This record gives sequence, structure tokens and C-alpha cells, in this order.
Amino acid sequence: MMEKKFDNQLGDAQATQVIPIKLGNFAFDEYVAYAAGLNHGCAEFWRQKSGVSVYRRMRVGECFSFGCRDMKRSLELQLGALAKSMHFKADVPNFLEPWYGIGTVASAYGGDYIWYEGNAPALKTRFSSLDEALAYEPKEIAETNIGRHTLNMIEYFMDQTRGRLPLSLTDTQSPLNMTGHLVPLDQFFVDMLMEPEKVTALFNILAGLSIRFNQEQQKLIGDALALPGHGFASSTKWSGLGMSDDNAIMISPEHYQEFAVPVVEKICSSMGGPVFHSCGDWSGWIDAVLTMKGLKMADGAFSPETDPGATDRLEAFHQFAGTGIVLNARIVGDLHTIREQVSRLWTPGMKLVVVSYCKTPEEQEKAYHLIHQLCQ
Repeated sequence: MMEKKFDNQLGDAQATQVIPIKLGNFAFDEYVAYAAGLNHGCAEFWRQKSGVSVYRRMRVGECFSFGCRDMKRSLELQLGALAKSMHFKADVPNFLEPWYGIGTVASAYGGDYIWYEGNAPALKTRFSSLDEALAYEPKEIAETNIGRHTLNMIEYFMDQTRGRLPLSLTDTQSPLNMTGHLVPLDQFFVDMLMEPEKVTALFNILAGLSIRFNQEQQKLIGDALALPGHGFASSTKWSGLGMSDDNAIMISPEHYQEFAVPVVEKICSSMGGPVFHSCGDWSGWIDAVLTMKGLKMADGAFSPETDPGATDRLEAFHQFAGTGIVLNARIVGDLHTIREQVSRLWTPGMKLVVVSYCKTPEEQEKAYHLIHQLCQ
């Protein structure tokens, strides 16, 4: 059999095609009952020290690209995704996301999105040095164009759905990721060695901005809040804040632990603890990630079709066994791939969420039973 590889011709390897549904045509009562039933099981899974859950993620590619600009279109596409998800056997329900690009915190420093037709919003770095960034007086995110749009989008989603559907915060980036939208990373990595106190100072400012904007979002979402949020299997019965930390693998585990971990803990503490994500292969950073106080979950790509840099060191993640920390394992691929990867990843004592992307309800049902059999 030919080895499966990442398809770089795809716009979004984890996306699912859906048919948008207008608000008046969405079966609210049916989805609310469906989500409530799954959330009962989610609450039990969260209480357990180990076990397995299956999540069939319905990621709508357009909503994570140019479509995030149009809140009405985004909601209709996501309602289509929720409706479609009910046909795929799973343990964790899908949720709505008011996503609006990854440069949210950079907006506080005067950054604004550049929109190229058919593409996700982009940003240019604002400053040439760390000193320039530290000398700048940032706005509160809620006062920026991007921040206001995000809050307006949450209000729109909540108003249109009357708060009956689970909704996450917008994509939350770590200070280490945020810095890449402010200063050139090559210079910043030198600063980590030469002027560590300035790096810590900037990280703490970014953490404060993030915390206050998260609080503004929480006020609007209330009890409908699904955690950990963007990119993770999530539930209104779970806790912890999902944080994208993709630049983690560009520095040493020791520097990650020294500089990044304290501010991640600070941002996530009021939400129940950190939830870690990095693209690529972060198996060499497991020890550093596990030092996070109150860590609730960690996410990774565990098949070649999921991420061009997906890890092949699956057995390294056996370190999560016995910790009670959930490993959110994204596995794009067919039944053969799921069997192979889950067999390598699972070991007794793990607390695992297998995120599948099966193309049909029939394939998903087979995958669901296969995963539960493998993880007994």
C-alpha cells in the first residue's frame, strides 16, 4: 500500500464540505437534545482518570478563511455543519466558533488585517525590534476594529441562536505566537538569549490584553461557552482554555518552559487551566508541556494526512498515561490509518479523544466502534 502523505493541493486538509442552513430552517430542538445527550457522556469522561472519546470534527474551511469576514454566512455554514454532524456517530458534539483570524492581539498594536481575495486575513509585523514594541502603548483589544467585529459576531451568534447552541471564544493565541505578528521572529529569538527580561515584559503585557478580551467574550457567551474552544474537541461540561502555541517548536523545550509556560498558565488559570496546541511534531517538547500547572488537554496531529509535519513518534505520547490529562489526537485518514495510529498511540491509563474526519456516516460508525475496541 502506498504511504499516505499530506496533500498540499488541498485548501484545508481537515475541512468538511457542508450545505449552509438559514436560521429559520435549522432544527434547534433536535440539536439541543442531541448535544445534551452527548454532553452527559462528556461530563462523565471528564471526571474519569482515563478512557476514550470520539469526536467527528466538522470544520468548515470557508469559515477559517475568507468566510470569517461575513458573520451571517459564517453562521449559516456552521449551522450546516452542526446539522451534518448529527449523522456521524461520536461522543462529543460540535460547536459554533466566532473566528476572525489569528492576529487579534496584534490589533491592539495598530495592526489590521490585509484581505486578499479568496484567502484568510493576513498581517504584517508592526515593529522592527522588541524595544519598539515595548515603547508602544497598546489599545484594549475590544476597542480595535478586529476586537469589535469579534464581539459583534459573538453577539450576533448569541442573538440569532438565543444562546441555545454551544459557542467558543475566538481563536486564542499564546504570547509566543502573538509576538510573531509584532516583531521579526529571527530577531526575537536572539532577544530571548540576549535580553530575556524584555521578552518577559512583553509576554506579560500580551497576557493582560488577552485575559481582558477573553473576559469580554465570556460576558457575552455565558453558560453557552464550550471549552477548551477553537481547534479542540469541546463541551459545555469541560474546562480549560485552548491556546495555540505553534512557535513552541521553534525554540528549545527549556526556553519554552522558562518564557512561555508562566504566561500561558496566567492566561488560562481563570478558565480552568491551560490546553496546549502546536502544529507539527512537538514530541520533543512533551516534558516541557507537562510542567504546565493545571494542564487539562494537549492537541497534536497524528497522521501524515493531518499535517505536513505530523509526528511519527506516537509512542512518546504514552507519557500522558496516568496523568488524567486529555490528549486530543487529530487523525485525518481512512479506517486503516485510524487503526494503525490509534493502536500505536493508545496505552492503558491514557485519557484520549480521537478526532476523526471520516467521509461518510457509515465509515464513521465503523471508526467509532473500532476506536472504542482498541482503547479498552
